[in-house]
Amino acid sequence: MAFTLESPAFSDGGRIPDKYARDGQNVSPPLVWKDAPAGTRSFVLVVEDPDAPSGLFRHWGVYDIAAERDRLPEGTTAGAKTESLGHGVNDFGNPHYDGPQPPKGHGVHHYHFRLAALDTETLHCDGKAKVGDMLEEARPHIIAEAELVGTYENG
Repeated sequence: MAFTLESPAFSDGGRIPDKYARDGQNVSPPLVWKDAPAGTRSFVLVVEDPDAPSGLFRHWGVYDIAAERDRLPEGTTAGAKTESLGHGVNDFGNPHYDGPQPPKGHGVHHYHFRLAALDTETLHCDGKAKVGDMLEEARPHIIAEAELVGTYENG
């Protein structure tokens, strides 16, 4: 079976509900994955918008997701008392999820939720690591990737 990433909140290629937008409730959508490859010791997740006017814009980065997990619940954020996840600093400058916020009239943006299975239990990132730096640390450890794409437009 293929390593897959899904959300009960929107389908692959579908519109991300306003609730998960930065101007909405700005909570992360629920994510579920299955069929991670053998040898997975942790996961890393990034959310990127390649349609941003300034180029690739990173909205969220989570690392050190335990290999036993198969989901992130809605509203997973930095500092939650029940979570020990690492969060990279996104391009808004925040160490948490910030949802879609394309410029008004800029058209449809595509948000790529990319989950990577890693062959290491931990990335040695500090709390100030940018999402891009977190990805560079993860890159040599990636054994498989799954992707979910959602769209969003600000009229």
